[in-house]
Amino acid sequence: MKKQYYAGTWQQERAFSPVVSTTAGRTLWIAGHGATHDRSGKPLDGDFDGQARQVFANLESTLARAGGKLSDIVTMTVFIIDARFGDRFIEIRRQVFPDGNFPASALITVAGFANPAMLIEIQCVAVVPD
Repeated sequence: MKKQYYAGTWQQERAFSPVVSTTAGRTLWIAGHGATHDRSGKPLDGDFDGQARQVFANLESTLARAGGKLSDIVTMTVFIIDARFGDRFIEIRRQVFPDGNFPASALITVAGFANPAMLIEIQCVAVVPD
């Protein structure tokens, strides 16, 4: 499987790629993931950073069950409850993808989630080797 990231210009500042192309591989469509508790069961009420990091940990676990990893994500749709969390999310995404191969992405502010304790939800598409 081959992936090509097209960095664009201003998009790198926002930690996403405007285009990612793939050839071959198996496509995984990952449902929205949220996180209201950390792995030990501690509530993450009001903790945006904690929820965002746990969402990525949850995605990592889901991807592993399907034979993938976070670096296989080619696009993500990120929903946040407050636009003021946007810059913080971008910093966390930089940490999750330190090589600069960022997925294509949309960052959308929503009025609420099915679970009122959620501050963030991410759904994504990954392409893993056959």
